[in-house]
Amino acid sequence: MLKFLKGVVGGSGTGPKDLPYNIGEPYLSAWGSWTHFRGTSKDDGTPVSIFSISGSSAQDGHLAAARNGVKRLRTVRHPNILSFLHSTEAETVDASSAVKQIIYIVTEPVMPLSEKIKELNLQGIQRDEYFACGLNQIAKAVSFLNNDCKLVHANVCLASVVVTQTLDWKLHAFDVLSEFDGGNESSAGQMLQFAWLVGPQYKPTELLKSDWAAIRKSPPWAIDSWGLGCLIYELFSGLKLSKTEELRNTASIPKSLLPDYQRLLSSTPSRRLNTSKLIENSEYFQNKLVDTIHFMEILNLKDSVEKDTFFRKLPNLVEQLPRQIVLKKLLPLLASALEFGSAAAPALTAFLKMGSWLSTEEFSVKVLPTIVKLFASNDRAIRVGLLQHIDQFGESLSAQIVDEQVYPHVATGFTDTSAFLRELTLKSMLVLAPKLSQRTISGSLLKYLSKLQVDEEPAIRTNTTILLGNIASHLNDGTRKRVLINAFTARALRDTFSPARGAGIMALCATSSYYDITEIATRILPNVVILTIDPDNDVRSKAFQAVDQFLQIVKQSYEKTDSGDTAGGGISSLPGNASLLGWAMSSLTLKGKPSEQAPLAPVNTSASLTKTTSNASSVVDTPSTVPAHVSSTTDFADHHITESPTSTDGWGELENGIHEENESDKDGWDDVEPLEEPKPYPVLANIQAAQKRPVSQHVSQPKQATSLRPKNTAKAVKNEDDDLWGSIAAPAPKTVSKPLNVKASAAVDDDDDPWAAIAAPPPSTKAKPLSVAKGRGAKAAAPKLGAQRINRTSSSGV
Repeated sequence: MLKFLKGVVGGSGTGPKDLPYNIGEPYLSAWGSWTHFRGTSKDDGTPVSIFSISGSSAQDGHLAAARNGVKRLRTVRHPNILSFLHSTEAETVDASSAVKQIIYIVTEPVMPLSEKIKELNLQGIQRDEYFACGLNQIAKAVSFLNNDCKLVHANVCLASVVVTQTLDWKLHAFDVLSEFDGGNESSAGQMLQFAWLVGPQYKPTELLKSDWAAIRKSPPWAIDSWGLGCLIYELFSGLKLSKTEELRNTASIPKSLLPDYQRLLSSTPSRRLNTSKLIENSEYFQNKLVDTIHFMEILNLKDSVEKDTFFRKLPNLVEQLPRQIVLKKLLPLLASALEFGSAAAPALTAFLKMGSWLSTEEFSVKVLPTIVKLFASNDRAIRVGLLQHIDQFGESLSAQIVDEQVYPHVATGFTDTSAFLRELTLKSMLVLAPKLSQRTISGSLLKYLSKLQVDEEPAIRTNTTILLGNIASHLNDGTRKRVLINAFTARALRDTFSPARGAGIMALCATSSYYDITEIATRILPNVVILTIDPDNDVRSKAFQAVDQFLQIVKQSYEKTDSGDTAGGGISSLPGNASLLGWAMSSLTLKGKPSEQAPLAPVNTSASLTKTTSNASSVVDTPSTVPAHVSSTTDFADHHITESPTSTDGWGELENGIHEENESDKDGWDDVEPLEEPKPYPVLANIQAAQKRPVSQHVSQPKQATSLRPKNTAKAVKNEDDDLWGSIAAPAPKTVSKPLNVKASAAVDDDDDPWAAIAAPPPSTKAKPLSVAKGRGAKAAAPKLGAQRINRTSSSGV
């Protein structure tokens, strides 16, 4: 006997050996003689419900009814009927060594309705709406059995209803379920074999009297309509029905439901209300919760206009519905609709709003998996919605998920044809970049940012500079040295768009702690000082503030050197490093069309960059930002130019000679092809013209000699790497200067002769070779040529 017991129990003490589920704690209530347990799957721990019933012998009447219930539950499938998973029958031995038969039914995880109502503790209108939703589901299940399957449940009551994890009501307890044979007039026996299991208080008069002839003449729904009336009474009164007379107490029944309640409990079976009519006609079932759930359940049948209208109203609607029902019922429906593409893009707003009501753990389980899947969607509207609301869920994404699953899909937006989507993708990096690996940042992100800094849209160029300043702390030292100064000085400070130049100055100030004294003195200050004469007042103001800040850093470093402290050159405690830079502006619409552009308003060095919001583009809120004043002045005439200003040196052509060892890991700053040099400012044009002129100014000469003029001054120009102004100087000539002893054309004599302008025209005959040679040889003393010839002739005459 002990060996047999060990075989059926399986050693775990949680059920028979062939039951692949663990039996947990029981609930306080269950229908009939059944016991309702919590349970889990032995394979993956999935929660289930396990119902068990035992009998002293295999011929026990309760076991026979239970076998009927198992058979019916396995074969009858409906969304509002409890889902069957598994069943088994086994023998066990109790403490008195008596053998018992036990039947197990495994179903989806559910909870008795009576206990769920106490747990939810809904009141007022929200309670009535939830009860209406649940009764609507049970009425559909009963109507399906009576009208479609010609079956009679015969025991509809509060105990026969259970609630799923999504708060759906489902009908079970099919032990008494039987076919309705009302069409067979010859049948005179008992139609419901196990009707003795039903309590007398739940039986209508004809069933209580076992009047099978009257039952067969009645419609199929007569018995179950009475049971539905009993359920309504128990539901609203909060009491278990103890006798039939209590059904006459209608004080707790809602007035809108009372007429239908009375028709369900009619003493004449033929006059009882069909449950299908109850759903169609009752005013009680017409409420916001029922309508919302019904729309979501038949979403695939709705057209795009209806979906769009519904989902735009949904964010405000869910605030009026019971919070627990929204989170447990509507949220899963909406997540499923988004994943399978039946929901429109506006549904994302409502989905994220519902998700914000969840705890961090629940949000990671119920919302994040759907969001990660949506990033792979080809629907541009879905991608825009995700990027616009990324600040709501970005912090909850793990670094691994961002790096491996989210970023590869987001990165496609950097090269999208829509400027609006490119801008949103750029702004999303403020949230995602801190979670990316250094390999992804260096190998992918910086390449995209390099191209966006020369984008045709001025706002995108400006915000790219701002983003680089904000994510500088997440770059390694080598990348910062290779990228930051080149990005800010060689591109941002030379942009024709004044807010882009202002952003470059502010980005340099915000990242001042990453530069050493040599870089500040030789590469940053020379480029910033030029902007103190910028045509734009805001840029000039920022330039003066930046110069003061960097000079203060150099001064502090000098004082530390004198005092013997050799600490780093950057001042990490400056206010500019303490806060994020705000987005400067957004000049893009949803279709990518540029709108008005405006220069940035002046701000303090310690503050962030300004930001303005356009009609169609949301701006990421960041700390320490001040509003901008938008005006259409000065530099906006350049907006129509599609050509992006950039420098010819690129981000990767550094003066300090730092290079990456692995060429495959280049970040793209040295891959950008130089574009046409922008037109310099009037003041800078004078400087560049002066640099192009030779040391000794001569009178203009014929075209043949113009190409030779730089050759004489090329050696006096320092190497560009050593020249502080090399970044703004004119490009060096591509020709190589020739030695002085190379033969030149006869025009050189005219170039060296200061009297050429007033001299007589040259003779028509060609000059002799000897004269040309002498003229070239006497080039160094050209002003004395005439006098020497006269003296030489006079001496020969004497």
